[in-house]
Amino acid sequence: MCGRYAATMDPTTLIEQFGAADATGGHFLPVDYNVAPTKDVVTVVQRHPRDADGTVLPGEPAERTLRVMRWGLVPFWAKDPAVGNKMINARAETASEKPAFRKALTSRRCLVPADGWYEWRRVGKEKEAFFMTGPDAAPLAMAGLWETWRDPKSEPGTSPLITFTVLTTEAVGNLVEVHHRMPLLLPQQSWENWLDPDSDDVTSLLTPPSLDLVDALELRPVSSKVNNVRNNGPELLDRVEAMVQLDHEDEGALFELPRS
Repeated sequence: MCGRYAATMDPTTLIEQFGAADATGGHFLPVDYNVAPTKDVVTVVQRHPRDADGTVLPGEPAERTLRVMRWGLVPFWAKDPAVGNKMINARAETASEKPAFRKALTSRRCLVPADGWYEWRRVGKEKEAFFMTGPDAAPLAMAGLWETWRDPKSEPGTSPLITFTVLTTEAVGNLVEVHHRMPLLLPQQSWENWLDPDSDDVTSLLTPPSLDLVDALELRPVSSKVNNVRNNGPELLDRVEAMVQLDHEDEGALFELPRS
């Protein structure tokens, strides 16, 4: 699963890395070392230009932009936006079957930029936090779905609530030593297909990432300070001593934990 991640890339970096224009309306967010559900975050979408009424302008190519959304998808048919608190993740294997996600999967897909994500592994009676991050400064791209929700009781002209969920898949490679699920990470060559609003079939992308992509990740033991959402600073990303030391005889593993 993915219930916490870090997002510290500045606007210029995200615009360059994702080839997107800034459509946040000046509401660009500060760095966040402990992104938690219900927070506003920056995402990447690709949509055809629309007029003031929301009608697609004919003949105009889709534009890739950065937009601010709230984490926790609220289906357009929901009666209460609080339902989004339980929809921070969607299983890639079943998203096309679930009423909350299947329509968004066909036309409202997004990328969620992240420095990396946190996950916890139980070791005996304790839980150890890990930060999964790439080998360089480039952001990871987690696959997401987004929705627009309008409060039927709101005044005319009130802005709708834009929310998203992060897709997850089975963990592969060394990640299985931490948790059996992981975010659906998309390599750059898949971004265009995933974001294309004119494509309603992305079945081929709803599979675990390649071992090449996963094996390049660093699995970094970090402080339990990340457990508290009030803690938010660069020290959350600092490496700490692992509870269980690396088995040096296994050069292919970054650490070794007892199997449950």
